[in-house]
Amino acid sequence: MSGVEEREPAIGGGLSHRVPDLGALELLLAVARLGSLGAAARELGITQPAASSRIRSMERQLGVALVDRSPRGSRLTDAGALVTDWARRIVEAAEAFDAGAQALRVRRDSRLRVVASMTIAEYLLPGWLLALRAGRPDTAVSLHAGNSATVVERLLSDEADLGFVEGLTVPSGLDSVVIAHDHLIVVTAPGHVWARRRRPLEAAELAATPLILREKGSGTRQVLDAALGGLARPLIELSSTTAVKAAAVSGAGPAVLSELAVGEELALRRLVRVPVAGVSLARDLRAVWPTGHRPVGPARDLLSLTRS
Repeated sequence: MSGVEEREPAIGGGLSHRVPDLGALELLLAVARLGSLGAAARELGITQPAASSRIRSMERQLGVALVDRSPRGSRLTDAGALVTDWARRIVEAAEAFDAGAQALRVRRDSRLRVVASMTIAEYLLPGWLLALRAGRPDTAVSLHAGNSATVVERLLSDEADLGFVEGLTVPSGLDSVVIAHDHLIVVTAPGHVWARRRRPLEAAELAATPLILREKGSGTRQVLDAALGGLARPLIELSSTTAVKAAAVSGAGPAVLSELAVGEELALRRLVRVPVAGVSLARDLRAVWPTGHRPVGPARDLLSLTRS
């Protein structure tokens, strides 16, 4: 046995302590195929001393001699031939494992399911998704827009990979990161009496006035209700930011909307911003995902885009 001392494996030791790593097994297979330790080292892109050291380490680990070295080349011992046969099966199994894992990654990376509350879906996500498509043209993206409650429901039922919400708190069961800051503003059509105000609205007056509002469960409504102590009075409740904006433009009444949603209307004087005093309408925009499941693949790339 070329002086290699036999030894018993440690009782209770894990397989990782008794089975050589894949790199060592691949080296042994290359020696068997090429008949030369130097040629095997060149094929695997390592130096011959490193290859010799790896073979010796494997022989110590297994407790048997694997290779007889001579000026004419390297020849497997009887034990080495048997170990090589076992090694071939392990390497083939590892290759099958890697191919299966790669297939799973390809399937994961071939789609991205996004769910977002309305303001983010309508005014921020289109730009982010265009940027994502430039880097991942083969990823099919589906976007479901709803209120913040819908975002939570779809994420927790595994119907989405990444979500975006606009509320004041992180919903239970989700992890999050702040991606942007937003501010709600009061707007009205130019013909409304508030459009000519010189004094800011006070909280009491805002709470006493029927407003065009998003529905309960939306992030926008959550922020307004918190600011007014739950006293906001709906003139009309609508489930879309675009619908609320259209109703305000038509002169139906004042509305509370994200400043992200009304830039064009304010610039064209289709809507007028009404100043408000003593009411905090700031909010964080958050990316959210199920607790303990950090976004990977396309979801991770999209999250990076939102933060840049």
